[in-house]
Amino acid sequence: MDAKVLIESFAEFARSKNVDRPTMIRILEDVFRAMIRKKFETDENFDVTINADQGDLEIFRIREIVDDNSEDIWDFDKISFTEARKIEPDFEIGEEVYEKIELEDFGRRAVQMARQTLIQRIKDLEKDILYNKYEELVGEIVSAEVYQILGREILLMDGEGNELILPKAEQISKDRFRKGDTVKAIVHRVDMSNGNPKIILSRTSPVFLERLFENEVPEVYDGLITIIKIVREPGERAKVAVESYDDRIDPVGACVGMKGSRIHAVVRELQNENIDVINYTENLDLYVTRALSPAKVSSINANEETKRISVFLKPDQVSLAIGKGGYNIKLASRLIGYEIDVFRELNEYEEEDVDLMEFVDEIDSWIIDELKKTGLDTAKSVLSLTKEDLTRRTELEEETVDEIFRILGQEFDQ
Repeated sequence: MDAKVLIESFAEFARSKNVDRPTMIRILEDVFRAMIRKKFETDENFDVTINADQGDLEIFRIREIVDDNSEDIWDFDKISFTEARKIEPDFEIGEEVYEKIELEDFGRRAVQMARQTLIQRIKDLEKDILYNKYEELVGEIVSAEVYQILGREILLMDGEGNELILPKAEQISKDRFRKGDTVKAIVHRVDMSNGNPKIILSRTSPVFLERLFENEVPEVYDGLITIIKIVREPGERAKVAVESYDDRIDPVGACVGMKGSRIHAVVRELQNENIDVINYTENLDLYVTRALSPAKVSSINANEETKRISVFLKPDQVSLAIGKGGYNIKLASRLIGYEIDVFRELNEYEEEDVDLMEFVDEIDSWIIDELKKTGLDTAKSVLSLTKEDLTRRTELEEETVDEIFRILGQEFDQ
């Protein structure tokens, strides 16, 4: 293979990978200089000129002519007078010899190795370009097409044919994709695995929800409305705390849009995830009240040292505060940064009830804490539920629930 064929084939391959001309020339020169060092031990006295467009390569070895008896005759950049005269009869001592080296002089095997090295260098460069591209896109939304569905992940292809990965853990539980579907997600992170960039996407990250709001709500994109915090149970429920520094802008109304037009687009993308948009405030009591919406809070008692808040509600508001699957109270706690304990306000009839703490000698305190987290703070409030409801709401084992009912039931039998 001559130099022209080698350079032209490499240049064509490099252009197909969108490698710019200066980088292409630099790679070619690096590889040829490596060949020179392998054959001559150094490339310091070599001049390499490459014209990738024409496929031209010129390599010159430059040496100074010294007397045959000179002490420097063995230096890499020196040539004896006798050897120089063999190249050109009229050379004189002190002049420089420019000796052209042909690619064939390196041998067929060296040229084949150079070709493989060039291709590998481009592939490595392509990996670096891909890594850097997506490293800059971390936290941004991308769209890609599903091309393979596996058990633990979905493989997608971007517009340039690069493989992206959407793991099962980063998918919304209600997501159902088929080959050829276009999927929106954020670039969650970029890893290097055995020298190959691995681009991980996410649809469960709070950042994904934030970017969707930026796309649908111009005031958020322009910075007129700030998203303070987002907490999610992907596919089920989310709470978004927003704030506007312009009194003329209603941050909640702007995010929801006329008749819910803006937020509906976000909800559809998230498989009908229920999204509560909350007006942020530094007033803790008011913030808790808003976070527990749609429940109406009667009173609040906050302990900043223990980071716990006791919330008192009318009996018919307790289930609203807890929400389906307990998501409302869990998300409210994460949004506020406090553990929220729900208590029912007792009416005259319920004053005959017994606080669960009265049973601490018979029921483990951690079990009582679990019951209180779901708004069950008295014996009758527990007994008003079926065993199935209590098991589902608290995730306690059936044997434990049976024991709770037995102990509390004995109190009222007496």
